[in-house]
Amino acid sequence: MENNNSGHEEFKWENLGDIKEGRRDLGEDMPVLVYRLMQYTMLDILSKEHGIEKANEYFRQAGFLAGKEFAKNVLDLKGEFNVFIAHLQKTLQDLKIGIFRIEEFKPDNGFIVLTVEQDLDCSGLPITNENVCVYDEGLISGILETYTGKKYDVRETDCWANGARVCRFTGKVLA
Repeated sequence: MENNNSGHEEFKWENLGDIKEGRRDLGEDMPVLVYRLMQYTMLDILSKEHGIEKANEYFRQAGFLAGKEFAKNVLDLKGEFNVFIAHLQKTLQDLKIGIFRIEEFKPDNGFIVLTVEQDLDCSGLPITNENVCVYDEGLISGILETYTGKKYDVRETDCWANGARVCRFTGKVLA
């Protein structure tokens, strides 16, 4: 990791390490329970320290950074839109992040509606009448911006936690 002016080391993809080598016996997979335990305890602490809106913004920013790095290091960014989306769908399913589908895309202005079924973050959560996938909002924004070169604002409109059985996101290009 490289230092910035605050002394904090910036995230770099290669600092994720050689997981295959480091986990020769346990492998690369882990239960969703462990991921959610980290995610929701971190959100709890950040919310207590900074309020839920600020905590959600931190999660959205982290998701955005992850989305940009994921796109640059895992996805093929050179193909036509349909090829890119097909590769993204396959990759997200292969990594067991979720089942990704495009419901609507307007090439003239970049408006997009997409869904993620069996979402890593929320599928199976109790209904709390709220949208909880703010990390995913940032992740999708980062992926879309990296592919298109345009800044996207992505927001969740439906979530398992608000009673839907699919997470639905809308994205629009920022002017």
